[in-house]
Amino acid sequence: MKRDPSVTGVRFEAPGPGPWEIERAHFTRPVSRFATRPLMRGMPKGFAQGSERYGLLMSHLQPAAVNGFMYSQPVIHGAPQGASGPPPKLVMWLLLRLHPGMRARIRQSRRAFEQKLWREDLDRWDRVDRPRAIEKNLAVQALDPAHLDTEALIAHLRRVEAHMEDMVALHHRYNIAAILPAGDYLAHVSAWTGASPGEALALLRGSTPLAKGVAAEELEVLARALRASAAGREALARRGDPQATLDALAALEGDVGPATRAYLDLVRFRTTGYDVSDKTGGELPDTLVRAIRAAVEGNREAGALAAREAKEKALRERVPAAHRAQFDELLGEARLTNRLRDERALYSDSWGTGLARRAVLEAGRRLAAAGKVDDPEHAADLSLEEMIDLLRDRREPSAAEIAARAGWRATASLADAPPWLNMPPGPPPPLDIFPAPARRASLAVDAIMSSMFKESEARNTETAVRGLSINEGVYEGTARVVTSPDDFGRIQQGDVLVTRATSASFNVVLPLLGAIVTDRGGQLCHAAIVAREYGIPGIVGTREATVTIPDGARVRVDGAAGEVTILARPPERRAQEASP
Repeated sequence: MKRDPSVTGVRFEAPGPGPWEIERAHFTRPVSRFATRPLMRGMPKGFAQGSERYGLLMSHLQPAAVNGFMYSQPVIHGAPQGASGPPPKLVMWLLLRLHPGMRARIRQSRRAFEQKLWREDLDRWDRVDRPRAIEKNLAVQALDPAHLDTEALIAHLRRVEAHMEDMVALHHRYNIAAILPAGDYLAHVSAWTGASPGEALALLRGSTPLAKGVAAEELEVLARALRASAAGREALARRGDPQATLDALAALEGDVGPATRAYLDLVRFRTTGYDVSDKTGGELPDTLVRAIRAAVEGNREAGALAAREAKEKALRERVPAAHRAQFDELLGEARLTNRLRDERALYSDSWGTGLARRAVLEAGRRLAAAGKVDDPEHAADLSLEEMIDLLRDRREPSAAEIAARAGWRATASLADAPPWLNMPPGPPPPLDIFPAPARRASLAVDAIMSSMFKESEARNTETAVRGLSINEGVYEGTARVVTSPDDFGRIQQGDVLVTRATSASFNVVLPLLGAIVTDRGGQLCHAAIVAREYGIPGIVGTREATVTIPDGARVRVDGAAGEVTILARPPERRAQEASP
């Protein structure tokens, strides 16, 4: 898809005073217009609720969409809107000890660590919020928008937008519970041993099973059923229409049919990203069939937990003896809550966004049939109000304008947007003036933020890209450059995924991969977690892998060295480079 010339010279203006930094880890291209409002409302609302519960001095990250790109600025409790940095050290010292709101936050932070509030939150997630989210998603899912008349569809679109906002808020309400124990562990271990984040985080392997797939358990149940069923293996081996293969498996008697239906029920309406413009698992039947085949062929994780135990023993011995009991406790708490990292997405906004996409596509099909959009997918580039107006036979915006928006969203990348607006983010306040509970919480959050977003600064060349090592091992295979879920169908078993960043719902393709390489992300980004869980080599934060490594090239991924080497370029690329 080509960009409309009218949108290539866009201007980037800050949405308000103070520093605004572009979001690189989750949104590597512009956000669709329909998704913008639920994201902008849900994210800060949920984040602020979680940070207040844990007494963090940072209330939330305030998001803003600028030409579709996601920017954010930290909002500090009690600080003026758009503050460019902390006040002078003495003023900050006094505020921390005299300001009633900050004193209350610090008391709450002390309570959070003393009472391990994340355990209460994990229990609430399991007993209340996850079951409630499932119930709400299933209620929306039960209403097929294809069967609604125009006014009923409009009401449903309003419902799915509000539902998506609620699910986004739920995800971010659990941000701190999901990351604080891991950050606390990471900050302490780094101070005690000097271990790199990669060394320390390797010990969390096996603690977030959903990182191996939104339906990891259901997929393994299905794989076991297929291994025991000749009829099931025969149906799976048939070539041709992948949806027909899934239908055939679902219709089989015995264990295979129910197991197939259970797996498909969980992946069908989850998005493969964070936006309604991202496809859902159900729209990728070929990918699902190949993932099932890969699962049937075997488990690549044998011995991985034994290797983790050896690493744990070695790292523990580097901890001063006086702190080893605390090391054990911190590691245990980090492992306990680590599953929230993926679960909070897969049961909330990944599902809610997928259900919103289903409704938006139905509106798009009707608008395309009426000649008001060129492609049903372009409906994602309408606000809810614009979509309603077009469904009610109003004529603006035009199909050409909508197509231009879609072209910008589909082709623009982070290279088209400035990394910050107004000014770079200011330095954080000096931690030595913080009371102990606030200092501990800040160190934990800083450790996580750095490990999630900090990328490699190593120099790349035409034949090699370098990044952060997230899992050891050496693997050679075919590079598959994926810039959107539309490319998932090209991934073959054993390929090296080369992409800008991954999300929790990329998991539908994970059983196929031999290694993962990303442009963006740090030691705690989604790609890092799944590489460790799957036991495959992984390198993140290369900055330039997707533009340096040709699709189809033969590459070697050295996980320990954090380096990807291009061994052979695809024949068509070699011919192009050799031509005058």
